[in-house]
Formats: sequence, structure tokens, C-alpha cells
Amino acid sequence: MDPQSKSEVSAAAASLLDEQEQVADAMESMKHCFENLIVIDVGANLTNKKYSRDLDSVVQRARDAGVQKLMVHGTSVKSSKEALRLSRIYPDIIYSTAGIHPHDSKSIVEEPATWFDLEHIAQAQECVAVGPCGLDYQRDFSEPEAQKQIFAKQLQLAIRLNKPLLIHERSAQSDLLEIIDKFENLPPVIIRGFMGTAEEAVKYLERRFYISLTGYLCKDKSDTGVRRLLEDGTLPLDRLLVETDAPFMYPNTRASKLPQHVKTGITERSLLYLHRWECGGRLKRVKFQANQVSSRYCTFQRNEPCSLPAIVEMIAAFMKKTPDEVALATAFNALKLFGLS
Repeated sequence: MDPQSKSEVSAAAASLLDEQEQVADAMESMKHCFENLIVIDVGANLTNKKYSRDLDSVVQRARDAGVQKLMVHGTSVKSSKEALRLSRIYPDIIYSTAGIHPHDSKSIVEEPATWFDLEHIAQAQECVAVGPCGLDYQRDFSEPEAQKQIFAKQLQLAIRLNKPLLIHERSAQSDLLEIIDKFENLPPVIIRGFMGTAEEAVKYLERRFYISLTGYLCKDKSDTGVRRLLEDGTLPLDRLLVETDAPFMYPNTRASKLPQHVKTGITERSLLYLHRWECGGRLKRVKFQANQVSSRYCTFQRNEPCSLPAIVEMIAAFMKKTPDEVALATAFNALKLFGLS
């Protein structure tokens, strides 16, 4: 090899080594982004058709983000069957629930025989809770009397199976508590996706119910709602659970009304899973800076379980606790309540 060729090879080798060192330095500086929180999503609607094409990727992204387990809700007989099917495709990762959402109550009233299908699904080992069920007076998809009737049936089912009860309630707390108070020997009760006032939350907590929170934190602008519940210490960690309610309740971390100390509490590692990193195929075109983000995994149109760490970090900021404290407490609560492996 002539001297000029040797010189070119040496220069190329030196350039490659320099690029490798730059990437190593960048990876080291971003190392904290991959030290994930360990969290459990107790409410994801992965039977939704929005996930029909890429569910494997959605589940893997959640796992990469630190979401160790997912509870997929059944809100009708059909979706409860599908949730159970997913729990068998992804064993020890996905667990299912079986319930009739208040909106779907009329379907059981109109076709009573389908109730027995729900009972059968709820008995499966992979099904870890009954619900979501309850009362929703904000919309009129089902008449209130139909909602009350089917809610009571699910209360009886949860008691008989001794499985936790997931409750959905909107503008109906008085009627809901009136029905619940008629029953004895209730299993653990979880008020999922809570969006009420601090005063309403106290009524649930007095009954030793659990409360599950979502990305609604970003939308709540009231002085008496979920944020106050966290800021004044009304909601203790041992009664708290977290969920994404995906594909709904996208946690808009850029919301204008979100306090600055909460925004700054969201780490790069969480934003890493809220956003997609666009990297070129060549080593020298790899970028790690936040301004290289070009498209999002989670949007207002389709939230994903991988957004859960950001929700946990926002809750921690409101509660003035560390994200690790909130993640550990909520994961422990979920493992204990639902008997997850």
C-alpha cells in the first residue's frame, strides 16, 4: 500500500474512532433517560380499534418505558372477551377485567342472556377485577334506571367472586353511594379515572376506596379538583393507583395551565416515550438532543401506556414527593389489590 493510501486509511480510522467516542459520550450523558420508573397501568383500553395494527409495538413501547404490567379493561361483553384473549397472548404482562360500562348498560337489559357470558368471562383466572361499572349521568347512552340495575348486578358478581370492583362515576356520586351502601362484604373498590372534586374524593376515601388517576391532571383547572386533592395531602399514597386510560386522556405536558414546577418535574426519560426520536441510519447522523423530536407516539387522538411515567412524575410534583415514591407505592398497591404475579 502506497503512503497516500495508508494516510487515508489512518485518517478514516481516526474519524471513525472520534465518531464512536462522540456517541459514547452522548449515550453516557443520556444514561439517566433509560433508568425507568417501575409502574403498573391499571387501566388501558387496548381492545380499542386504534391499536389493531400495531399492538405488539404498543406493548413493547410500554415495557421499554418501565410499565411492567397492564390491565386491559372490558367495558362490554364483547370487549371483555377480547381483553381476556389479550391476557392470554401476553401472559404476565396483560391482565383483563370484565365489566359493563354504564354507557353499555342497556345492552344487557335488552339481551339478558348475554349477562351469563360476562359471568363466565369474569371467572377466568386472568380476569383480575369486575368492571368498569357504575353510573354516568353526564351522557344518556343508557337510562339511569338501566345503569342502576346493571351496576347492582356487577356489585353482586364482584362480591360472589371476591374480585376487586372498578367503578366509573360521573355526576352520580349520591346515587352510586346509595346503591353501594346496600351491600355488605364488598371486595376492594377502585374509583377509576377520578375527575371529581376533593370533597367527593373524601367521601370515597372515608369508605377506604382506592382512587386511580390519569392524564386528566393536565386538564383540571379548578381550585377544588384533582390537583387540590394531591397538593393538600388528602389522597394518601396507600390509596392511590395510576392509569393511562389509553387511547384516551393524553397527558398534555405542555398544557398552559400546568404549573411550571410540574412541567420541569417531567424527566427526559419520560418525554423519550412520549415522543419518537428520528435518527438517520449512519452513525454520524444520530442525534440525542430534544430538539430532534419530529413526531409523537402519544397524541390527543391516540394515547399509549408508555405515557404512564410522565403521569406518575406529574402526580409526584403535585404531591411534593419523588417519582420513585409514587411509582413504588402505586405498583405495590396494584400488585396487592389485583394479585398480579
